[in-house]
Amino acid sequence: MLYDFPQPTPMIMVLGTHFTRASDVIVPDFLTTDPVVEIAPYRDMFGNWCSRMVAPAGRVRLAGDGVVRDSGLPDPVFASAVQHAVEDLPADTLVYLLGSRYCETDRLTDVAWSLFGGTPVGWPRVQAIVDYVHNHIEFGYQHARPTKGSFEAHHEALGVCRDYAHLAITFCRCMNIPARYCTGYLGDIGVPIVGEMDFSAWFEAYLDGRWYAFDPRNHQRRIGRILMARGRDATDVALANTFGTAILAGFKVVSYDLEDEG
Repeated sequence: MLYDFPQPTPMIMVLGTHFTRASDVIVPDFLTTDPVVEIAPYRDMFGNWCSRMVAPAGRVRLAGDGVVRDSGLPDPVFASAVQHAVEDLPADTLVYLLGSRYCETDRLTDVAWSLFGGTPVGWPRVQAIVDYVHNHIEFGYQHARPTKGSFEAHHEALGVCRDYAHLAITFCRCMNIPARYCTGYLGDIGVPIVGEMDFSAWFEAYLDGRWYAFDPRNHQRRIGRILMARGRDATDVALANTFGTAILAGFKVVSYDLEDEG
């Protein structure tokens, strides 16, 4: 990631592999900068690994290069996973039932119940939400904007992966299913290569005592999904927050299977 700064600017980055994959890390993807800048790490309230620094004026390059072991298995499917009654949910899941900056439950509750109130509870209901969102939104990078929430994404039926995730999360929360936003790496492993690689957004729903990954953008169980951060929505897992003027001058993400490289 290349940034141009007109003056020294504080930054917070969330760019490392999530601690839940620590045992899989073969080569740590430490964040590096050019020019060299002191980085102060910390954990946020969601357990994400964050990095603070003050970027100097001029061009700054942020980079990370790591190797993570993965099972090579696709995302699990448990079609019999049940939905918990709200009163039986663990306390730490309750925040993921509430509306948030980009997940406007108050504006979509009636829509959600009209669309999904007749679906079977549990996994089938979440899958129905994922199917609907995938078919409802048309993907296109030109449709992205930082102010778009789930209500606008549903109304416009246009967006990028974060909009798919936000809308599906909102519908799940409206149906009393805890759902949280995820961001990370998702290379073209096991699927046809389609254009430039990028970071990816998906979500997790809490069913049957654990969290399960769902991906309304790609709409299939994928291989090599490497989590970086989780939160209520994109606000909590922004790749970089800059506290001053910053121009993103370049951006490149590469995620691939080492075995394919020989």
